[in-house]
Amino acid sequence: MSEQPALALQTHPARLRAANWARTACCMGLLILVVAALTLIFGRAGERIAVQMCVNVSAVVALGLFCGNTGIVSFGHGSFMTIGAYLSGILTMPAGLQRTALPQLPGFLAGHELSIWTAFPVVAAAGLTFAAITGSAVARLAGASATIATLGLLIITHGVAVGAREITRGSQTFFGVPRVTDLAMALGAALVFILIARLFRESRNGLFARAARDDPDAAAALGINPRRTRFIAWCLSGTLATVAGALYGHMLGAFSPASFYLSLAFAHVAMMIVGGMASVGGAVTGVMAVTLLQDTVRQFEGGAEVFGIAVPEVFGLTTVSLGLAILLIIWLRPQGLAGRLELGPGADAKLLRGIKETTEPAPVPDRAAAAELKIENLSKSFAGVKAVLDASFEVPTGRITGLIGPNGAGKSTLVNLLSRQYHADAGKAIYANTDLTKTTREGVARLGVSRSFQNLRLFPGLTAYENVLVGAMAKGHSRAHSQAIAIRELGDFELGKLAATTAGALPYGARKRLEVARSFAQDPSILMLDEPAAGMNPTETDDLADRLQRAGAARGLGVLLIDHDLRFVNRLSNWIVVMNRGQVIAQGTPEEIRSDPAVIEAYIGRGRTAAEAKLKTQDPSKPMEGVKP
Repeated sequence: MSEQPALALQTHPARLRAANWARTACCMGLLILVVAALTLIFGRAGERIAVQMCVNVSAVVALGLFCGNTGIVSFGHGSFMTIGAYLSGILTMPAGLQRTALPQLPGFLAGHELSIWTAFPVVAAAGLTFAAITGSAVARLAGASATIATLGLLIITHGVAVGAREITRGSQTFFGVPRVTDLAMALGAALVFILIARLFRESRNGLFARAARDDPDAAAALGINPRRTRFIAWCLSGTLATVAGALYGHMLGAFSPASFYLSLAFAHVAMMIVGGMASVGGAVTGVMAVTLLQDTVRQFEGGAEVFGIAVPEVFGLTTVSLGLAILLIIWLRPQGLAGRLELGPGADAKLLRGIKETTEPAPVPDRAAAAELKIENLSKSFAGVKAVLDASFEVPTGRITGLIGPNGAGKSTLVNLLSRQYHADAGKAIYANTDLTKTTREGVARLGVSRSFQNLRLFPGLTAYENVLVGAMAKGHSRAHSQAIAIRELGDFELGKLAATTAGALPYGARKRLEVARSFAQDPSILMLDEPAAGMNPTETDDLADRLQRAGAARGLGVLLIDHDLRFVNRLSNWIVVMNRGQVIAQGTPEEIRSDPAVIEAYIGRGRTAAEAKLKTQDPSKPMEGVKP
């Protein structure tokens, strides 16, 4: 690699990190500015609003840490706030008052009278424990089912809090909690929470969580465990929410289980949606916007006179205004007020200009000299239909093996079996002394077997840079090494100018190249490409073929290539395997396959002697005329 590209590999990640920290500083600065303005303009009343705002920022940032990175809307974080408020209140309550207010309090909770700073670690530990217990179930779910589960958790926690009268006083007001959450503590906590959330978002686990959010199957194919990413995000988010609950309780001084129930959960989710789930800055912006909106509307809730017009008393006007704000945001700006303020590495196109686009082969990774993927009698049936039946062939490193056959032949099913997206009914697939059919989906990728998908399976919410970066990091490379690999692959596949563009906004040909680049970023020994040229025009197909030929030769990897473009397959493949109706009917060199009677019959049927003759004499560099898959 030349000196200039090597310099680019060193400077781009540093510039990206600096840009991310600048965004974080702006987010913190905005909060400090609003708090200072409220305090200076409105005095004590403004300070109370600022304290409430900062506590809500802590709670919503904690909520957004889970929701934004996993895509799951949670109503269950009120449970963590309930635990934090009650536990911290009990631990810090004066002993004399505690004996009067909670005479039946269990002994292990009674008489501690801790300071708030001593209570915080205990509260955080309790929150982490509760998150680990509940997260083992929540992490197994996704989408609407996970959201409903978190709502169920909130309902259960509320019911327990009401029923545990000897600890919480039931539905009565829980009083005697020291009101020690002042502006300095609330603002400091909010800033720390913002910092933690940003660090997690840009961490390995945060990147994996966002990838699994966009496409869990594609993430698993890279070696990422979606359940594990959701579990980690839930535990950290729940721990922070528990501490936020303690801050909330010490701000109120007196509360009941209803203080943490549906109204609070709804308000926090609304703040997150208004600001934007996709970023930490969105959580901060949403809290500030909703707090100012509600405090303004509250002035008119009890009736007022505006420009000489008497406005009548309207009960619940703040709730109505919040609902209208959500509807308007969803309608006019679905990504929230902050939009995509923080796209992470690669968000700023200016920072990624200068990524070298090259036709030179990438550096060859260290690889075992000789290895092969050996498929033995692999079979799979769906409701009695034999999709794959006793398939056996080999895919050695250093060779491109084509896999062709008519539609419905079982080619993609076979790749799904090898990548463990499907479970095999019988047979083996041995690589590196391991049977792939017996390992996990993530384990297949870790062994060095990577794949692309028949239908594009990118991470649309991540940039092109992040899509490739996540592939390299899932392989286990360090952050710095992964960044270098990502920049290398973007240049090799002529995607440097699109590095800062989200994958969902890329043109089709670029998306196809991006998926292949992401696979190459894992430095696999065996790469399975499922119709990589599908939908491409002839120019794009030829360009992709050139890049695959160079990369395969330079890196010494084995490629299993599936495509319906027979010219494309013939050009690239040293060995071709043909499937029909789930069975391997032929394998050999391209010349042998073109003249095999079983292959001719599978493609064009019997009695087509003229077509058969043409097929036998077909120039391998030209399309197989008369042959349609």
